[in-house]
Amino acid sequence: MAMEPTPGRFVDKTAIVTGAGSGIGRATAVRLAKEGARVIATDLSAERLQELSTHLEGLDLKTITGDVSDQSTVDALLEAAGGHVDALANVAGIMDGFLPPAEIDDETWLRVMDVNVTAIMRLTRAVLPSMITAGHGSIVNVASEAGMRGSAAGTAYTTSKHAVIGFTKSTAFFYTPNGIRCNAVAPGGVATNIEAPFKSQFAGERLGPFMQVNVPPIATAEELAAAITWLLSDDSTNVSGAVLPSDGGWAAI
Repeated sequence: MAMEPTPGRFVDKTAIVTGAGSGIGRATAVRLAKEGARVIATDLSAERLQELSTHLEGLDLKTITGDVSDQSTVDALLEAAGGHVDALANVAGIMDGFLPPAEIDDETWLRVMDVNVTAIMRLTRAVLPSMITAGHGSIVNVASEAGMRGSAAGTAYTTSKHAVIGFTKSTAFFYTPNGIRCNAVAPGGVATNIEAPFKSQFAGERLGPFMQVNVPPIATAEELAAAITWLLSDDSTNVSGAVLPSDGGWAAI
């Protein structure tokens, strides 16, 4: 099967994965560990991380329970990695209730930006010094189809994922000459446990027709993990600053 792990691809490499308790983050952590990486996995849920540890018993996994938008969690991840990280998968993210601009509340806006954008910046900032010293490293940020269009989510989420793509391209521009690659994946619909209820009647009426007609079938978390680990690996050594849609063809519509 094409999505089977590639044995030994991440031997002697340390990888940090956020949002590793479920969905795309969990699938990415599992695949990296099965491909030989030393994985530092983080999530808000200690229970989910414990289940992950049980699932990967015998493999090299360390878990850190925490909120990736807190600097203290970033510091704990870097300490657990021993100061050097070869690969970083910024997967953690939250939705926004599909709120349009006239209905956004400050709390939702700030929380979405903290988790979806600021956390990525802080973790990237934390791992870059050792990557620069080593002369190599790979970072993959999970963006979204909402980062490339205005008809896929609420405004806060859409804005945050556009920012993720901009941050990805800027990071790649600055550090690819130092041997550090930074790319993004842009999923469409994925079967995860992220809650995505419509909290706006107006948004439902406006977005609903587009989603009923244009959204391809839901992908699995494992399909996204395959794309993420490819971008993290040396198999994609000439790819940096790219945004890879993994969306069942949604980007072509």
